Amino acid sequence: MKAITTSSLALLALCAGLATSPAHADVHTRVSIGMVFDNRYHHDHYYPAPGYVAPYVPRGAVVVGAGPHRYWFHGGVWYEPWGPRYRVVAPPVGVVIPLLPPAYVTVTLGGLPYYYANGVYYRAVPEGYAVVTPPVEVAPVQVQPSPPPPPPKADPIIYPRNGQSSEQLETDRRECNRWATTQPNAQADTSVFNRAVEACMDGRGYTMK
Repeated sequence: MKAITTSSLALLALCAGLATSPAHADVHTRVSIGMVFDNRYHHDHYYPAPGYVAPYVPRGAVVVGAGPHRYWFHGGVWYEPWGPRYRVVAPPVGVVIPLLPPAYVTVTLGGLPYYYANGVYYRAVPEGYAVVTPPVEVAPVQVQPSPPPPPPKADPIIYPRNGQSSEQLETDRRECNRWATTQPNAQADTSVFNRAVEACMDGRGYTMK
């Protein structure tokens, strides 16, 4: 079973216009410049291809790590700084995210549960979900459909009440994202994480609607 979001449908429509007959491979099939189709375990989602360079990361991306090992994570896609832009990359093994992407598949391999999305396998750890080395598949593979995600919530409008610059807004947003991951249940409940971010931004002089 697969989870389909509004953003997934938009990507499907985009790729349908660029490639009229995409082939289906075992894991990833390139269907157009900058996009790949991931159908492993019937995940069936489109993602920007590794190496694709974007002018900016999507709003709501979570900052993971620090310094030269800093990444941005959003919707199952990993980004790293690339000059003034951001490049899509494969995450390093061991890096931890607070929340799983909205679309993922739960699989049991070798008797252990894994969460899979966009070519990456995750395992639950106390801090969230860690990127792990792809496991050796032992037949039969048990695939457990992930619960359907709630209807996507539109990105909030952030209004700086104190005249903060766009650079300051982005810095405050990243810091509030990091702080929100430390709150109880934020790693397991997206609504808790979002409320924590909104409370943090309000305390820094922003209105979010």
